[in-house]
Amino acid sequence: MAKPLVALLSGAGISTDSGIPDYRGPNGLWRRDPEAEKLVTYEHYMADAEIRRRSWLMRRDSGALGARPNAAHRAVAELERSGVPVRVLTQNVDGLHQLAGLPARKVLELHGSARSVLCTRCHARGPMEEALARVDAGEPDPPCRECGGILKPATVMFGERLDPVVLGEAAAIAKACQVFIAVGSSLQVQPAAGLAGVAADHGARLVVVNAEPTPYDDRADEVIREPIGTALPALLARLAAEGGA
Repeated sequence: MAKPLVALLSGAGISTDSGIPDYRGPNGLWRRDPEAEKLVTYEHYMADAEIRRRSWLMRRDSGALGARPNAAHRAVAELERSGVPVRVLTQNVDGLHQLAGLPARKVLELHGSARSVLCTRCHARGPMEEALARVDAGEPDPPCRECGGILKPATVMFGERLDPVVLGEAAAIAKACQVFIAVGSSLQVQPAAGLAGVAADHGARLVVVNAEPTPYDDRADEVIREPIGTALPALLARLAAEGGA
């Protein structure tokens, strides 16, 4: 008998134990410093070289590329290794699910990846580390080496659309899964948040693991308010023991 498919939608809360801030939480960066939001807003970024310069410095100084997976990321990878079919739909851009050992093909990065850069003109890609090394070497706004165009992180900035292909794959997984776990997400940012509703509409068991209430709590079969670093490993160990059911 086939094991049930487990889909996991992860948000910023799963990575806070790795030292990556929750931008939208009660003490999140966007709430504390509205000006900082301009640094990741496409219109401002493309129009203003000073915004780009500050944005590069923010990325260089954040230390996000040095973050390591925590117990929650490792627990997801362990569930997959146990033989339970797992797919991760992540709102995060930190790449920590893959660093924890989950195969990249089983992770859909809804908002892109902060570990790569993308040329806005010719769409060439390259490693973020290389671009940051150029900033360190004295290039305040490093242009694309291929065509001289403006480089940006390969993330979905405010004002940009999500990749429709990636979103379509995520919706298909939400419809097909038997268990849908939303972890560390406010479930307020559409269209990613709506995947929880899609899963519930198609009969999945919906579990919400988050410190704050979410708009989908009343549709969930189980709501867990405990710290993610301990609550998610315990939940996934229980799922593994149940064979994913």
